[in-house]
Amino acid sequence: MKDLWASFARYNRLANERLHDACARLSDTDRRRDLGAFFRSVHGTLNHLLLGDRIWMTRFEGGSHPSTDLGVPLFDDFEVLRAERVRMDARIEAFFADLPDGFLERSLRYVNNDGLDTTDPASVIVPHFFNHQTHHRAQVHTLLSQLGQVTPVLDLHRVLRPNPA
Repeated sequence: MKDLWASFARYNRLANERLHDACARLSDTDRRRDLGAFFRSVHGTLNHLLLGDRIWMTRFEGGSHPSTDLGVPLFDDFEVLRAERVRMDARIEAFFADLPDGFLERSLRYVNNDGLDTTDPASVIVPHFFNHQTHHRAQVHTLLSQLGQVTPVLDLHRVLRPNPA
């Protein structure tokens, strides 16, 4: 399973690179336009995705991070947000490339969005972590379409090809 999650971490990085490249072609006004998405805009959704990854990675690494205000804008400037995304993706990839022994067999205890003390097995949380990323990238992909942009190919099997087409 370690190799599988390392592949998902690599996919996450590559898909985020493609998505952020596409988002960089937008004007700041279009990136921030409220299009009715859960986190309103491309910029809001990208911020949420980074926040979610921060929360889970802190927990995976043994720390504690509250799940409060999941729509808070972490970074107002797109280029700063993009640079932080690159750093987070490197962190995720490094963690899953050298997954601690027994990590997938343990449980994680944390305080959830409702303030409840919660314990879930890593075998559920790790798939959730990667599914959450895919879910919100898909939302940004849809927002890009609504803004009339050419959208990047994000299919896992295409992104992970040795010579992506």
